[in-house]
Amino acid sequence: MPRRTAPAACPIPRRPLAWLAALLLAGCSDAPPQALGTLEWDRIALPAPAAEKIVRVDVREGQRVAAGARLLQLEPIRTEAELQALRARAQQAGEALAELRAGPRTEQLAQARANLAALQAQAADAQGYYARLQPLGRQRLVAASDVDRARAAAENAQGQVRAARAALLELERGTRPEQIAQGEAALAAARAQAAAQTATLEKLDVTAPRAGVVDSLPYRLGDQAPVGAPLAILLVGEAPYARVYVPEPIRANVRVGQAARIHVDGREGALRGRVRTIRSEPSFTPYYALTGDDAARLSYLAEIELTDEAARDLPAGLPVRVEFPR
Repeated sequence: MPRRTAPAACPIPRRPLAWLAALLLAGCSDAPPQALGTLEWDRIALPAPAAEKIVRVDVREGQRVAAGARLLQLEPIRTEAELQALRARAQQAGEALAELRAGPRTEQLAQARANLAALQAQAADAQGYYARLQPLGRQRLVAASDVDRARAAAENAQGQVRAARAALLELERGTRPEQIAQGEAALAAARAQAAAQTATLEKLDVTAPRAGVVDSLPYRLGDQAPVGAPLAILLVGEAPYARVYVPEPIRANVRVGQAARIHVDGREGALRGRVRTIRSEPSFTPYYALTGDDAARLSYLAEIELTDEAARDLPAGLPVRVEFPR
């Protein structure tokens, strides 16, 4: 019997495949430029004004709060005591300034005049004794050392008289303007320190500076955070924004105010937005924004403001893809 030969396989035409690949490449080339990133909200960190223990927490994470609402409270005992001490110091400086402005008392002036009169009498007695001793010394009836001591005592008495007269004159002329200026400066410094401590005491009641959502409370009831540590972090603003990394090849076509379409992971459809800022200095693309050839290129950090009403309830941290229509 003659052997049957298997039918030859039909050759697959290669031209349609090449045409399809060219069509796909053409479609890819028409796709709008895009950038990857995450959804963010404006954040406000409220630092600890003092290293005090947290004695009260009024909110929870994820809670929406109004501007001025109290978030938590720190222990005020030590701050109140320091404020009282500073207020007492300011009062002391104020009384010292009032004393300088009032000048010397009449009793002080009377005492200075009486002291001057007493010294003048002592000086006259010393001068008379020296005058009586001088001729005896010339006649060598007394020792020369006695004459010298009498002369020194008379001169010393005259010096005390001059000092007492100058002290009386100082009291009569009153307080110098420079001393009053120093007293005013000391009072102003004491009051400023008390005012600063008052502000610190008020900050122990940590309140929301703007309306927003409590994103994080790093410390719990009873914790003692160091000065400057964030006690609460708020998400504020009317709507979130997309923080994306614009690849270097399309940077020249992206500008502030330009319209954009934002695709949020897990949400159908695109949201409208516009470019509000873009950095002028490039940075290396982070790992989650690497796509194809962009892995070896620089990128520019940009912020895309979402203008859709539907974007106001979106949480932070969601991956987004932003397209810039041509």
